[in-house]
Amino acid sequence: MSQNSPRLNLPFLQPSQAQKHVTHNEALRRLDLVVQLTVASTDAATPPAVPEQGEIHALGATPTGDWAGHGGELAAWLDNSWHFVSPDTGWRAWDLAADLQKVWDGGAWITPPILTQDLDGVGVGTSSDATNRLSVRSPATLLSHDGGGHQLKINKSSASDTASLLFQSNWTGHAEMGLNGSTGFSIKVSPDGGSWTDALSIDPATGTATGAAVQTSAEDTTAGRLMRADYGYGPGNLLGTVSEVSGTPTGAVIERGSTANGDYIRFADGTQICTAALPATDCTNAEGALFSSAFATWAFPATFADTPALSGSGGATARFVGFDAPSTSQVSYKVLSAASDASTLSPTVTAIGRWF
Repeated sequence: MSQNSPRLNLPFLQPSQAQKHVTHNEALRRLDLVVQLTVASTDAATPPAVPEQGEIHALGATPTGDWAGHGGELAAWLDNSWHFVSPDTGWRAWDLAADLQKVWDGGAWITPPILTQDLDGVGVGTSSDATNRLSVRSPATLLSHDGGGHQLKINKSSASDTASLLFQSNWTGHAEMGLNGSTGFSIKVSPDGGSWTDALSIDPATGTATGAAVQTSAEDTTAGRLMRADYGYGPGNLLGTVSEVSGTPTGAVIERGSTANGDYIRFADGTQICTAALPATDCTNAEGALFSSAFATWAFPATFADTPALSGSGGATARFVGFDAPSTSQVSYKVLSAASDASTLSPTVTAIGRWF
């Protein structure tokens, strides 16, 4: 039978042993050292000059002085001398200097690992609860990268659930953004935490925006609203093809073009102007008989919705262009002058009307 216990190496009382109290006290002394173990320091290398009775140090690998040759052991100051105990793997000690619990792993005193999986809750500077299982009370929270980018992921169970960021003031919600009851991203705001307005919603299929912050129609000029591209005008649609739907402009502001019959310009409000320099023609040369010569035809470079207003000039004083039987697509004309003038002229003409 061994004379010492297998784990703590405590001396056993033996049959017919003299001075059994010495053996018993030695066991108690050892228990007093290792049970509820507290050390003044870990990885200690140099013995203190004036140790206190019962003071224990967890020695480093190469201690010096009275500790030399006892690397990795526990050094206890008892009755004016150092006593040494070898720890077993798994022994725990409270490090007074570091204010931490340490564990002997068979080669060094380490800080025990903390289990971080499947926790009921974590509170940093505050308490977590059943709903807020992760709670942080801090002036700021930093989430940084680990060698590259960083994503903060907020996942929800189904499309009708919510995955969002809620912004509060004194625990009252005033703004929320994320996936609120759908898969479309939205931003909503509230003055009191009770009534909410969808300020901006983004369609996940098209990427287009709607909401209280966006124009509801071309006539909506509410201050502070965002202008829709199809309701407003800018560099991208100032010049181009004009169009309309039921009298409401849907295209560019100004459209300009040319054909073999002349030039035209259209405006988004429906105004159209056509101009041309017509082929040279002989003057009537018959004072008082202005419509005695045959008419030529000017086909407009762009069709009008109604018969336009017409004007023209033969090119000199007392000469003008006469019109006959105008339509929405063409007009008959001839150059008129005084009886004393029989020149050949190139008249200029203008037609003003509407394209819708």
